[in-house]
Amino acid sequence: MIEDKNQQRTPLSELGEFALIEHLTKQFNIKHTSTVKGIGDDAAILNFEDNKIVVTTDLLIENVHFDLSYMPLKHLGYKAIMVNLSDVYAMNATATQITVSVAVSNRFPLEALEDLYAGIETAASLYNIDLIGGDTTSSTTGLLISVTAIGEVDGNDEVYRSGAKPNDLLVVSGDLGAAYMGLQVLEREKEVYKVNPNNQPDLEPYTYIIERQLKPEARKDIVKLLKDLEVKPTSMIDISDGLSSEILHICRQSEVGCDLYEEKIPLDPQVITVCEEFNIDSTTVALNGGEDYELLFTISPEDYPKIKANPSLTVIGHMVDNSMGVHLVTRVGSKIPLKAQGWKNFTS
Repeated sequence: MIEDKNQQRTPLSELGEFALIEHLTKQFNIKHTSTVKGIGDDAAILNFEDNKIVVTTDLLIENVHFDLSYMPLKHLGYKAIMVNLSDVYAMNATATQITVSVAVSNRFPLEALEDLYAGIETAASLYNIDLIGGDTTSSTTGLLISVTAIGEVDGNDEVYRSGAKPNDLLVVSGDLGAAYMGLQVLEREKEVYKVNPNNQPDLEPYTYIIERQLKPEARKDIVKLLKDLEVKPTSMIDISDGLSSEILHICRQSEVGCDLYEEKIPLDPQVITVCEEFNIDSTTVALNGGEDYELLFTISPEDYPKIKANPSLTVIGHMVDNSMGVHLVTRVGSKIPLKAQGWKNFTS
């Protein structure tokens, strides 16, 4: 981790656990009436009245999920929240509360955790989220962050992975592959830095893809957009492990097949350019890169007129009978069985 030697460093031991939590969370304000009691007691109390509750948890571990040599702590705090909010939005729900737990080694001063929580507070403020609890403890293996996100969904508006039917259209928000290519650029520049620490990288040509890696945005806006368009997806998932992996999840849960059209996959021009620079196939990146945090969903063909002109949404395929399998239809019209080759936690 690159550090400023002149930066103030306050040992965490100067505060103790309770004072540390109070210090790090003093900037957070309560925004939701469903938060009856937040931080400051043995547990939080929530009251959602008649709505259903959505709960999701993610664990981020240093040198497994993030590298602090190029991930600023403020960005990490922000991204840790986005990862979880994205799962809530993938249920067609509204995210309302989070808890954040951090295990940290003694190489991190108080100022480092202040940066981390500044990113968390920025995310909570922009996405209208209440921080209602969490924990801090010591770690012998670097930094670990566990976030639980809570949300609510009206009536029967929730959407599962299991509702897709043959002939449903497969739709994705935004564009794909940028986060993965941003990571490739950052990893390359890290290796250059190791060889020559005085070399300052020119990252200007890679602004978009690096931001997609370091500061992704969860697609809260798509949930609202679909509601405004009066479109309820038949199934939905967020793209964290790669497009192919997420399509296969929907197909397994819904017991359907899928034809995905290569020419329809949305790619930012910067992704195409950098793929050429790295001599990587852009379709492979879109299928397997992951960390895009876009929403992938299916809709009834009858709803197509409602979404067809929207620049935020792209129809990339359609669902077929389960017996027909899951395929990528290439630009030349051939069919290739779709496989999940994205990032996996437990592969060596």
